[in-house]
Amino acid sequence: MSEQSAQHDQVMAAVDLGSNSFHLVIAQPFQGDIRTLEKRGQKVQLAAGLDANGMLSEEAQQRGLLCLREFAQRLQGMDPARVSVLATNALRAARNRQQFIDRAEQELGYPIEVISGREEARLIYLGVAHTLADDRGQRLVVDIGGGSTEFIIGERFEPLELESLHMGCVSFTQRYFVDGNITEASFDAAVAAAKQELLNIETNFKQRGWHNVVGSSGTIRAAEQAIIAQGWSSEGISRAHLKKLRKLMLGFDTIHDVDLPGIKPERRQVFIGGLAILQAVFDTLGIEQIHYSDGALREGALWDLIGRSSHENVRERVVSSMAERFHVDMAQAQRVDATARALLRQVQSSWGLQDHGWAAWLSWGARLHEIGLSLTHSGFHKHGAYLLQHSDLLGFTRQGQTALSMLVRSHRRKFRLAEFDAVSNQWRAHFIRLAVLLRLAVVLNHSRGAHEVPVPELAVDDTRIELSFPSAWLDDHPLTTQDLNMERDYLAAAGFELHISG
Repeated sequence: MSEQSAQHDQVMAAVDLGSNSFHLVIAQPFQGDIRTLEKRGQKVQLAAGLDANGMLSEEAQQRGLLCLREFAQRLQGMDPARVSVLATNALRAARNRQQFIDRAEQELGYPIEVISGREEARLIYLGVAHTLADDRGQRLVVDIGGGSTEFIIGERFEPLELESLHMGCVSFTQRYFVDGNITEASFDAAVAAAKQELLNIETNFKQRGWHNVVGSSGTIRAAEQAIIAQGWSSEGISRAHLKKLRKLMLGFDTIHDVDLPGIKPERRQVFIGGLAILQAVFDTLGIEQIHYSDGALREGALWDLIGRSSHENVRERVVSSMAERFHVDMAQAQRVDATARALLRQVQSSWGLQDHGWAAWLSWGARLHEIGLSLTHSGFHKHGAYLLQHSDLLGFTRQGQTALSMLVRSHRRKFRLAEFDAVSNQWRAHFIRLAVLLRLAVVLNHSRGAHEVPVPELAVDDTRIELSFPSAWLDDHPLTTQDLNMERDYLAAAGFELHISG
């Protein structure tokens, strides 16, 4: 492989479907760092298209689709395993988000994953931390987005506290500056509302403490740029700067009149809402100075892609933590894991499971398939699925948590394929096949190590499955034979043919 081809294979991309803007960054690893090759961003204001019932308007959807159509041209031909497309608060809130996601995935050609607020906070911190000096001491990171604001306390590259509050520059501008009118009363009302939200985290964060404060993303960048353009400072945002910015903004009658040097035109109409939130953050948390960092969610997503193939893989840590927290029998989990992966190796090519880390997903499902036993034995697969669906699993997107919960939910008893409809269309068939492999591994290890279990030969052809055991092994193990016959019936009801020999 030529050096040029090798470099092309290392190229990766992150797409941030934010509530205010969509961003694309293309980069490649370079000497322990990330070298940015290209950045693009467009004001889409997805959050502005949410009505009172949480429905995303067709107009807002079209703005997003048009932007993604352009991004798709630049992403064409890239390895899906090196492309991360993440959606944040607007799509978390939209009741019809799947309608938009299905259309957007067709335009973009890559799966879109909705992340939780705490996962967004983790990735923001990762992006910010890699732009700062690797020094000791806790820092507070604040990121004011279009629909939510993230707060993180961390040290070096490790987040210690993660929170996401439902307030952002787009949503607050719409809610408190009715018809775009700017008044002192409306600004004070927005500040008061933000302070009310901050009560949820004030005590805990102040107890943790921090040495310095860092801000990221559009509102904080715009505030710093406006301060620099006015000649008040060369960097950073202080209380005195905020007081002056407030006075300047209240000098405009409407958001459409805002014309501050340093603030991009597409940012001016939502800046007032973000400034009110920033004022509340300073007042509530007792902040004197914030410094801006270029790192944000999309940079964190790139570092996360790199970390998934290294010791930094947060998903591995989370799976291990969940297993420990719910007292999983690790010896049994490891037996099922080893069998499942051995079966996968035999059918990777036939079932199209070579790429995208399918082995990791199967392993996570195997290691967590019994977490529901910590609650009750009756229907424990259902309880385990509920825990995975509704816990904060850092490193996993909403769709990822759903898929993992479906693996656990379907590892025993009836195999209902309709439940996988909640998984992205692009990966639904793959996760169903992973579930089949997990089911077989669980059946084969029902003895829980009481006797040695050979890995049978496995051959598949779409929905036909052939399991071949060593001669006479099944005759010597009648309980396993009975379990396999029962599993054959479960799989048949789901449209699979299981043939057993040996």
